[in-house]
Amino acid sequence: MLAQDTPPDFSASSPKIASSVNLPALLNGDVLLETHAHSAWGGAVTAQIYLPLDPQQVWQKLTDYGRWTQYFPDVTHSEILHHGISTAGGATIKKQVKRLYQAASKAFLMLTAKVEVHLKVLETHHQRIQFFFESGSFNEFSADLQLKPHGDGTILSYSVQATPMIPVPSLFIQQAMQMDLPSNLRQMRRVMCGH
Repeated sequence: MLAQDTPPDFSASSPKIASSVNLPALLNGDVLLETHAHSAWGGAVTAQIYLPLDPQQVWQKLTDYGRWTQYFPDVTHSEILHHGISTAGGATIKKQVKRLYQAASKAFLMLTAKVEVHLKVLETHHQRIQFFFESGSFNEFSADLQLKPHGDGTILSYSVQATPMIPVPSLFIQQAMQMDLPSNLRQMRRVMCGH
């Protein structure tokens, strides 16, 4: 359980993928992906996608956590357990805090792995959603979604770091993330845009 609202340090491991060189690919519908060094038994990846919706629309859809079962096919349950406001030293910080429960099922080789996680969610209105691991089927998990307006749409950056309880070499975890995250983000775009 986290004792503070300090976000995971994604800055050192999350390069700015959408440079001027690959921005056209992003705007044409590609998902840009970069894996990062992480623990021996975990994986880390950052992905970016362009959504032809303004940031307010994207925010409204992202923070409807019950719909995440439509965005991410492996997620079988997603539910807000608690709403609150983050406070520090008696002063209210302008960040919405929620507690989220998610369950997922993933077929891997000839096995099906079922996982569940309780997350603390810190929302910075229309800009960022941070997920902090509290308990569940991981040794550690954190994620960071950031929204940046671009033209008439939004560039969504999604960074995730995870270490499963079952020791699996980092290379396998990163390969699974590389395969799953782009298709999940394309699915999210299809659902959000009604395609």
